[in-house]
Amino acid sequence: MPRLAYLGPEGTFTEEALRLLDPTAERLPCATVSAALNAARTGEADGAVVPLENSIEGAITTTLDEFAWGEPLMITAELLLPVQFSLLARPDTEIPHIKRVYTHPAAITQCRAFIARELPDAVVVAAPSTAAAAQEVSLPGSPYDAAIAARIAGEHYGLVELATDIGDRSDTVTRFIRVSRPGPLPEPTGSDRTTLVVFLADDHPGALLEMLTEFSVRGVNLTRIESRPTGDGIGRYFFHFDFEGHVADARVGEAISGLHRICGEVRFLGSYPRADGIAPQIKRGTADADFSEAGEWLARIRAGQV
Repeated sequence: MPRLAYLGPEGTFTEEALRLLDPTAERLPCATVSAALNAARTGEADGAVVPLENSIEGAITTTLDEFAWGEPLMITAELLLPVQFSLLARPDTEIPHIKRVYTHPAAITQCRAFIARELPDAVVVAAPSTAAAAQEVSLPGSPYDAAIAARIAGEHYGLVELATDIGDRSDTVTRFIRVSRPGPLPEPTGSDRTTLVVFLADDHPGALLEMLTEFSVRGVNLTRIESRPTGDGIGRYFFHFDFEGHVADARVGEAISGLHRICGEVRFLGSYPRADGIAPQIKRGTADADFSEAGEWLARIRAGQV
């Protein structure tokens, strides 16, 4: 039975994602994303489950930065989890009596309409996580009357669900990933995603275009690109790429090799099945068979057999 670290405490959306990714795993709650990933790095856990991006809030920058520094980790699976927030409180609490609400800043952003409509006079305070908010509200003498969190948090901490699905948008989704120390890759499925962190060799006009060209000329479709500061001064960035395909695909391998030639550092973060099951559209001339045929043609030329 694997032991997986996750962003805790108990009752977070991350725990819900972990349960769906691996129902049999032993769960190790951690206070931060960094702590969960470090547990995987040190061997305290066999892997970790952390959030990577949200359809409303965008990328989870802590997760992005963790992949750029420290001991390498590899993504082995992903999950798209619909995010539904609930208003949780101690038994016998009524909405008109709620004066102080505790929740994570992301929940505040995603539940603005409900808060303005149903809790116009309440003070909303930022918490480390939605689960931590629910845990605090459950304590005797808590200064908070309610928490905005996942329904699973209410189950963990004995809170009553006063309102459900209170987010401004019902289609909000968070993408979670399972990571482990580097090892054998998942086999290609035909519906895969590959993730890289890329550092420029030097900053010059067209540097980003040069990187994008390595994907474009080989028909590799990007699904996400993010820039993050290196910390070495204003205007210096590294890049996160998600794109369709598996490193075993000729077009993907060629693109990664091209980046390795022109960039300062390329961190390979894994090839793994896409959670949405979408298969890439292969452009003419970029299928594996096309690369093989071109290689054989070049070999005949070099051998003087034209």
